[in-house]
Amino acid sequence: MPGIAAISQRIWDMKYRFKSAAGEPIDQTIADTWRRVATALAATEADPQVWAPRFERALSRFEFLPAGRILAGAGTGRTVTLFNCFVMGTIEDDLGAIFAHLREAALTMQQGGGIGYDFSTLRPKGTFVKGVGADASGPLSFMDVWDGMCRTIMSAGARRGAMMGTLRCDHPDIEDFIDAKREPGRLRMFNLSVLVTDAFMDAVREDRLWPLVFDGRVHREVRARGLWDRIMQATYAYAEPGVIFIDRVNEQNNLGYCESISATNPCGEQPLPPYGACLLGSINLAALVLDPFEETARLDVGRLSELTALAVRMMDNVVDASRFPLERQAQEAHAKRRIGLGVTGLADALILCRVRYGGEAAVALTESWLKTIRNEAYRASALLAAEKGAFPLFDRDAYLDAPMVRGLDGDVRTLIAEHGVRNALLTSIAPTGTISLFADNVSSGIEPVFSYSYERAVLMPDGTRRTEEVSDHAHRLFRARFGADHPLPDYFVDAQSLTPAEHVVMQAAAQRHVDSSISKTINCPEDLPFDAFKDVYWQAYELGCKGCTTYRPNAVTGAVLSVRKEGAAMAAKPPDRPETLPGETYKVRWPDSDHAMYITINDIVDGGRRRPFEVFINSKNMEHYAWTVALTRMISAVFRRGGEVGFVVEELKAVFDPRGGAWMQGRYVPSLLAAIGDVIERHLKAIGMLPDDGALTANPTPPAAGTEAANLRQCPKCGQPGLVRQEGCDNCLNCGYSKCGP
Repeated sequence: MPGIAAISQRIWDMKYRFKSAAGEPIDQTIADTWRRVATALAATEADPQVWAPRFERALSRFEFLPAGRILAGAGTGRTVTLFNCFVMGTIEDDLGAIFAHLREAALTMQQGGGIGYDFSTLRPKGTFVKGVGADASGPLSFMDVWDGMCRTIMSAGARRGAMMGTLRCDHPDIEDFIDAKREPGRLRMFNLSVLVTDAFMDAVREDRLWPLVFDGRVHREVRARGLWDRIMQATYAYAEPGVIFIDRVNEQNNLGYCESISATNPCGEQPLPPYGACLLGSINLAALVLDPFEETARLDVGRLSELTALAVRMMDNVVDASRFPLERQAQEAHAKRRIGLGVTGLADALILCRVRYGGEAAVALTESWLKTIRNEAYRASALLAAEKGAFPLFDRDAYLDAPMVRGLDGDVRTLIAEHGVRNALLTSIAPTGTISLFADNVSSGIEPVFSYSYERAVLMPDGTRRTEEVSDHAHRLFRARFGADHPLPDYFVDAQSLTPAEHVVMQAAAQRHVDSSISKTINCPEDLPFDAFKDVYWQAYELGCKGCTTYRPNAVTGAVLSVRKEGAAMAAKPPDRPETLPGETYKVRWPDSDHAMYITINDIVDGGRRRPFEVFINSKNMEHYAWTVALTRMISAVFRRGGEVGFVVEELKAVFDPRGGAWMQGRYVPSLLAAIGDVIERHLKAIGMLPDDGALTANPTPPAAGTEAANLRQCPKCGQPGLVRQEGCDNCLNCGYSKCGP
C-alpha cells in the first residue's frame, strides 16, 4: 500500500482484510481486498467480467468507498449483512408484541446492524391497563430493556450495533424522555432524538399551550416554549437528545405515497419506514481534485459524473448480494431498493481548491458538486431501470411529484417518466470516520477537518512504544509541496475555529441536494451562551435541515481531543503521585462471599478540582485476588490519565454474571463487577465528576479560572487520548474505533 499513511494500512489490516477464523490473512494485499469486493458486487451482473474491472478501478484509487460492512463482508461467504442501517417494525402496545420486537432487534444487532425504533406507540407511564388491572410502566421502562439487550450482545463479542430511540414531541412522557440521560449510565446504548413537528415549532414561536396526547386523549398541556427550552437545556448540558424535524422528513420523502417514517438509523442519516433497510457508500471528493493548491484547482466534474453512475450500479448490486437478519427487512429492501450514496473528503477537497469551509464559496461549491451527484445518480438509476426494471413499488405520477424529483434536471425527469427508476431513494451523507482514515485520512463526510496533525503512540513488537505523526490528507500534501515551515493559508480551518453558523450553512447546502438525510455534528464552543445555542437549532430549522445534532464540550460529556498545533506535540503524561491523597473507603458485601470487599478510591486535586487518581480493592476472600489486582491496576491507569472517566462506570455496570446477580438495597445488581461500578459511580458523584440528581439550569455557571475540566478523552478500546465526536459518533483517531452513540 505505497503512498498512504501508516494508520490507513493498519485500519485495513484490523477491519477490512479478510482473514480466516484462526486469524490467518486470506487477503494478502490491499489489491486482493479490492478484487474480492469488486468480484462479489459484479457477480449479479449479466456479464461480470465487464463490470468487475471497472468496480476494482474505482475502489483501488480510493475514489469510491463502500461502507465498512461491504468492504469487510462482500465475497467472504460469511453470514453477515452488508447493510448498515435498519429501522425496526412498529411496536404494538402489547406486552407480547413488545418482546417479539425485542427478539427481532437482538437478531439484527447480532449480524452487525444499527437499528432505530420509535417508542411513541407505547402508552404513557401510569396509564391504566384494563387487561391486567395495573398501571403501564411507560416507554422508557421498555427502552431500558432494549438497552440491557444491547449491552448483553456487546458483552458476548465485539461491539456490533448502536440504537436510535425516538419519541414524538406530543407524547405524554416526552419530558421524562428528554431528561433520561441525566441519570448516569442510563440508556447509554441509545442515541435519543425528539420527533419535532411543524405544528410544535409554530407553537414554540407563538408561545402557545401544547397538548400531550396519546391514543386521541389529551393527558395534559404544557407551554410549548418551555418544552422546547427543556430539550435545549438537556442537549446543551448532555449533548442529547437530538432533534428530527419529522414533518419535513415525510413531506420530502420520494415514497410518501406508500410509507410513513417515524425513526432513523442510529446516526440519523437514514430516516426509514418500519423494517426499512439501507446500505451506504461514499464518493471521495478529495481524490477528484485537479491541480491542487493552484489557481486552476478544480474538481474533475466529468469523473465525478462517471463515478456516480458506477457507484449507483455497485450499490444496487449490493441489494441482491446481501443477506438480511429478518425476512421482513429483505422484503422491504427489495421492494424499494434504497441506497445511500454520499460523499467524504469534502473539507479536504475544498482545501485543495483553496476554499475556506463555511464561506460563501464553499457553500456554492458544495451545492454544485452535490447537485451533480444528485442528477447523475437519478440518471443512472433510471437507465438501470430500463435495463433491469424499476423498483416494484414505483408509481410514476406520485413519484414524479415528489419535491426532490421535481428539482431534477429536465432530461433526468424525462428518463424517469419513460423507464421508472431502479432505486426509490439514492443519496445520503453518512459518518465515514473509519473508511476516511483508511482512504489516507481524508476529512470525514461533509465535516470540516477536525485536526490537521496529531501524534499517536504505536505499540511495537518488542513492547516499546514509538510516536508517529498522523496528519490530514490535504495537510500532508501541502507540507510535501511547500515545506514544513510554510505558514498555512487561511483556507486551512478546522472544526474548532468555525462558528456554529458556518457548520449549519454547510449542512443546509448539502441537504438541498440529498434525498434522505445527513449525519453531521455542529461543534459548539463550551462558552457559547445558552440563547446563542438555541439559535443554532432555529437556524437549522429555517434553512431546511431535516435534523440537528450539536456537540458542546462540558463537564458531563467531556471535551474533544486536544489537537496538536504546528510544532507542538500533544501531551498526555499522567501526573506524579503526591505523598498523601484524600480518599474514601467503601464496604461491599456480595452473597457468594463470606468476607466483605473494601474499595478505596483516592483522589488528586487538579486545577482546583478533585478527580479520582487510584483505586484499591481488598478482601480476606482470596478467590478473586488475581482479577481484583488486575482490575485495580487498569482502572487506576485510566484515572491517572485524566479526561473522561465515566465510561469506567458504564462498562462495569454493563457486566452480567451468567450465574446471576444479587439484590442490594432493594435493587438488582447483575454482577459483582457491576456492584464495584456502583461504588465508583457513587464516589464520582460525591466529588462532582458525575452529575447527581438535580435540576438542569438553562445556562450553567462556567468554572472559575484555573478549574477547567480535563480536555482529553480516552478511547475505550486503545486507551489513547484520541476520541473525537463527529457525525453523531465517537471516533478514535488512534486505532479507528468508532461507536454511534452519546
